[in-house]
Amino acid sequence: MHLAHYLGLLHRAQLTLGDAFREVGAAHGDEPDVAEQCARQARRCDRHARDLEPFARRYAEDAPDEPERLHSELFRGTRTGGLGLVRDLHDLYLMATECELCWTVVGQAAQGLRDAGLFAVVRRWEGETAIQVKWLRTRIKQAAPQALVVAAD
Repeated sequence: MHLAHYLGLLHRAQLTLGDAFREVGAAHGDEPDVAEQCARQARRCDRHARDLEPFARRYAEDAPDEPERLHSELFRGTRTGGLGLVRDLHDLYLMATECELCWTVVGQAAQGLRDAGLFAVVRRWEGETAIQVKWLRTRIKQAAPQALVVAAD
């Protein structure tokens, strides 16, 4: 069964996304909404990962070694200035959409296995991930004109 791979991917992606939200919030503290929202989103990722952990452990018991390149590295640190903010939010967006797709895949597997507990976790948190993606897209739209057209960082 390969569900363990996707549970591991989703669990790790949530932890990584939470850390990245914290880094971006700290790096762009001059943008109060970014600092506040990134802190809020990081706490959400922490809750998601915490609730996934028992399922990742349960299904990992008989899992083969993880395939190479299952985990991607989308975030490699923050940048400065307006363009840096857009690029950092872009990285977060890509990471959040990876989580969003993983929730879908894990949810489908949970339904197939009739694992009501896992499916309940998916249903509880996949909507929050969709909200993260929407917030990031909206904030990128807000920051892009200033960073790409007006400013010369």
